[in-house]
Amino acid sequence: MKLLKKFKSLSLTGKIVWLVVVLLVALLLWRVGKLMFSKDNRAGMRQPAVAVMISPIERGLIRDLGQFSGTLIPKSQFVVAPKISGKLKKLYVNIGDRVTRGQVVAQLDDEEYRQQVLQAEADLKVARANFEEARNALELARKDFERAQTLHKRGIYSDSQLDVARAQYQSREAAYKVAEAQVANREAALETARVRLSYTRIIATWETGSDIRYVGERFVDEGALLSVNTPIISIVELHPITAVIYATEKEYFRIQVGQPVEISSSVFPGRKFSGRVVRVAPLLKETSRQARVEIDIPNEKGLLKPGMFINAEIEFARRGNATLVPFGAVVTRRDQQGVFLADLENRKAIFQPVKVGIVEGEMAEILEPANLQGFVVTLGQHLLQDGMGIILPETRKPAEGEQKPQRPAGAGR
Repeated sequence: MKLLKKFKSLSLTGKIVWLVVVLLVALLLWRVGKLMFSKDNRAGMRQPAVAVMISPIERGLIRDLGQFSGTLIPKSQFVVAPKISGKLKKLYVNIGDRVTRGQVVAQLDDEEYRQQVLQAEADLKVARANFEEARNALELARKDFERAQTLHKRGIYSDSQLDVARAQYQSREAAYKVAEAQVANREAALETARVRLSYTRIIATWETGSDIRYVGERFVDEGALLSVNTPIISIVELHPITAVIYATEKEYFRIQVGQPVEISSSVFPGRKFSGRVVRVAPLLKETSRQARVEIDIPNEKGLLKPGMFINAEIEFARRGNATLVPFGAVVTRRDQQGVFLADLENRKAIFQPVKVGIVEGEMAEILEPANLQGFVVTLGQHLLQDGMGIILPETRKPAEGEQKPQRPAGAGR
């Protein structure tokens, strides 16, 4: 406001002089600014060069792997328990022992059951004797009845006498059937007693799978009084052994029965075990949104044990001649994914948009452009922009006896 009042108070000549001075100062500032900006543009802003590390673009094999963690469980497992009550007289196996199909693993006190067999045998003898007696009586009654029929036809026997003979015959026939039924009943009782006696020998048996299994746990000791179905030992199958993993929605539809699987465990570093998918659950659990997958693993040497933690790799796809770069070289600039190519001759970084395919470990597949060649920046790329200068690591002097590293063709001199 003061300048405006002062400007109004000047004479016409003063006002003209003042305006000329202002115009000259503005023109001078414009020329200086234009000169500076044009110089910066010609020099490419003269941004400082960035020290980087580079890696060659390679061609080779890359696989699309699914990584899972899980637990080992026995292929099958069951508990051996008595079918009858009694005292455990002898236990023939212990934890870790091998068990074959049909092997006797325990013995109950069988004195009571032996007595029951003897009693059933005696009852059967009595029943058979009664049966023989009833059969003989039936034979006599049949002959009497036949004779009565003959005499009745000749008029010697009356109707009442014939009826008496018929009644006696029918009575003997009924007694014979009762005696026959008693024999069958006693035979069944004897067989039941023998079966119960056989139950005192506790046998480990199964229908399918390998013939050799192992004792996983022992639940009782010798001398214990057991009731029916009291667990004695558990039997587990370890060859093959089963790995259980859980797949999310992303991997679930890519897993198929029969797919090969590589299994590893921290217990055996550097060692791989081969397996195969045998079962895939038909549903995902609502709470975890995961599906159960079971993998069978051959375990001839018995190295893998139930309860061990494992890692599983399932190969979904592979490409044998893919364009590969370190995954760390892939960056994003202006919402576009790409890599910085190292122009070794001009010492510049050129941003190249790319389309990434399979990522395995530290390597990534480049789908587009397909003919990508040269070197990519793997360290320092986060500081780069397209066209910026780069500083490559100097080649150090090799020590005595050490081979001199070869510098890539076209590298800076």
